Amino acid sequence: MPDRGGARMQPAAPQPVRPQAVVFDVLETLMDLAPMSARFAQVGFTGLLRPWFLRLQRDCMALALSGDSPDFRTAARQALRVETEQRASEDALDHVLEGFEGLPAHPDAQEALRTLDEAGVRVGCLSVGEEATVRAFLERAELAPYVRELVTAADTGTWKPAPEVYRVAAERMGTPAARTALVAVHAWDCHGAKRAGWTAGWCARLEGRHGAELFVRPDVTGRDLPEVAAGLLALPGSPGEAGAVNAPGAP
Repeated sequence: MPDRGGARMQPAAPQPVRPQAVVFDVLETLMDLAPMSARFAQVGFTGLLRPWFLRLQRDCMALALSGDSPDFRTAARQALRVETEQRASEDALDHVLEGFEGLPAHPDAQEALRTLDEAGVRVGCLSVGEEATVRAFLERAELAPYVRELVTAADTGTWKPAPEVYRVAAERMGTPAARTALVAVHAWDCHGAKRAGWTAGWCARLEGRHGAELFVRPDVTGRDLPEVAAGLLALPGSPGEAGAVNAPGAP
């Protein structure tokens, strides 16, 4: 019903429940991009890692909004050209982008995935990166044994946070949206997951403070990935589900 100002009241969000599947963002959530800073410096462009990655994300989101499906490597290369003011040689661009092939996982990644896997929760990854690069990363970081599904932007035909991305990922995980959770260090990604009907777990490692005045609040927050994983596992089960745990204060 309208309030006194004429605005329509939003329906209450459904109570989140313990997910059957948890899907992790890869770039910056599991994968540590920081070592690429050295590659920028080696070709004479110190301090461009963050501006370049933000431009890459913005450009791909803009292309997706216009109905296109951007190729990650092409978009990454073009963003590099712009951020280096067209001064980087093609060899320099190659040198920077080759850095993706050796990036490590954040130290908290393996514990979080292992905790969920041992609890019987299906674990997946959802990435805008190239499938071969992400699979090689998961193997190198010893995360692959925990990951049942990898869904990329190429699989969905668009870019996060479009609803189609989360719909396809939940379908691949074999779980309904309400029993699927995203874990990410980006508030905008958690916002997209929430709008798609997922549960969201936000890790504060990158952004420090969640911008709740702008984005939908996540269901779980944590200082690191294991804390987020523990919070998701602590959510109550569905009513009538075997082993379900009542929410605090519930009968």
